[in-house]
Amino acid sequence: MMTTSTTHDLPVYHSYINGQWVNNASNTTIELYSPSTRKPIGYIQAMTKQDVNEAIVYAHAAQKDWEALPLQTRAHYLYRWADELLHMKDELAQLIMQEVGKNLKDARNEVLRTVDLIRYTVEEALHLNGESARGDQFPGGSRTKIAVVERVAIGIVLAIPPFNYPVNLAAAKLAPALMMGNSVIFKPATQGAMSGLKMIQALHKAGLPKGVLNTVTGRGSEIGDYLVEHPGINMISFTGGTNTGMRLAKKATMIPLVLELGGKDPGIICEDADLAKIAPQIISGAFSYAGQRCTALKRLLVHESVADALVDLLHDEIKKLAVGRPEDGCTVVPLIDDASANFVEGLITDAIEQGATLVTGGTRQHNLIAPTLFDHVTENMRIAWEEPFGPVLPIIRVTSDAEAIALANASEYGLQASIFTENLDRAFAIANAQNAALTTFQLSAQKNQAWVPKV
Repeated sequence: MMTTSTTHDLPVYHSYINGQWVNNASNTTIELYSPSTRKPIGYIQAMTKQDVNEAIVYAHAAQKDWEALPLQTRAHYLYRWADELLHMKDELAQLIMQEVGKNLKDARNEVLRTVDLIRYTVEEALHLNGESARGDQFPGGSRTKIAVVERVAIGIVLAIPPFNYPVNLAAAKLAPALMMGNSVIFKPATQGAMSGLKMIQALHKAGLPKGVLNTVTGRGSEIGDYLVEHPGINMISFTGGTNTGMRLAKKATMIPLVLELGGKDPGIICEDADLAKIAPQIISGAFSYAGQRCTALKRLLVHESVADALVDLLHDEIKKLAVGRPEDGCTVVPLIDDASANFVEGLITDAIEQGATLVTGGTRQHNLIAPTLFDHVTENMRIAWEEPFGPVLPIIRVTSDAEAIALANASEYGLQASIFTENLDRAFAIANAQNAALTTFQLSAQKNQAWVPKV
């Protein structure tokens, strides 16, 4: 990637516009800090409305020619992108660790998952076929008429991923859009933008035609609303916080939106669950990457007859967690910034003041929150309903499956849910009663996991 150095010898990441790495019109930058060391690590471009206009103009100029290419030709570019990412996996993993505080193993796995995702996207697209229907399938229709349905590009897609998976969740938006013939305006999360731009370096090396993908970085106060409301954008794909998503939905009128927002993902623990087996899985699900995952376990709805035993097991498992710097391979790492730590600390304080039992944790050093387990959480506590996006796990005791289902469905969120039981029929019954997009359940006696997606 084309970079320059400041007097502090920190890299400056340029924007990718029309196949070139360029500075913004105002020649201003945004300084980024490591969540782990709390020291500056580099600069990204603070782009202006003029820069946004330029990026969108180039995207429109390139889109029709890109769409006109044979599907196999577009596939060739994306396959090469995946290959280039694989070559730079170690370099990119180091940057992810430095910029968003993910340990090196998880960062490398993110890159490898991204490579697989891009290749999978290509294969799926190559197997997409059009559909047809005879006219006499419809009332009053004629066999002499045939309706043909084909999938075509929508135009210019604005892709906005979150900070926590700056490569994987970015590619999850870019690869399908590009494969189907769209041009893309890629706006990475500010904290995560260096990793996102490094990923685009691989796409540049793959030879992507100029203008098909352009990057936009900058302050939301300057270009956020302007970009979302821009008449040159034909679709928006956003993953991030619920409040931001709601604001975006209000601003982006009359264009298609794909939003993946927050979650308060419940884990329902039935009284027949194999507690010793599931305890490590619960801890991994709740505390990996300090809980900064939309699909992290964020509350446990535990049958009261097994709650005491499970709490003891979870406490023991939490003691095994490595807490500290991602550079040291730790699982529970500093949160992305002080504002996030302030929010999590507020949830912890409220739970304690409202009478929850603090089993372990609850302490803070800068933006590092100790893994925290609460028992006897009740419905009047914020932690029962609000998404912490941090290493805090509340336990709510229930007396029946029906009560657990009611509490799970009472949340404003509906992203993912988990069920722990030994009874397959019971697992499906609970899963089918939940308002979640994806339900996973663990059947430890059969040593099997299953998932039930809901669309």
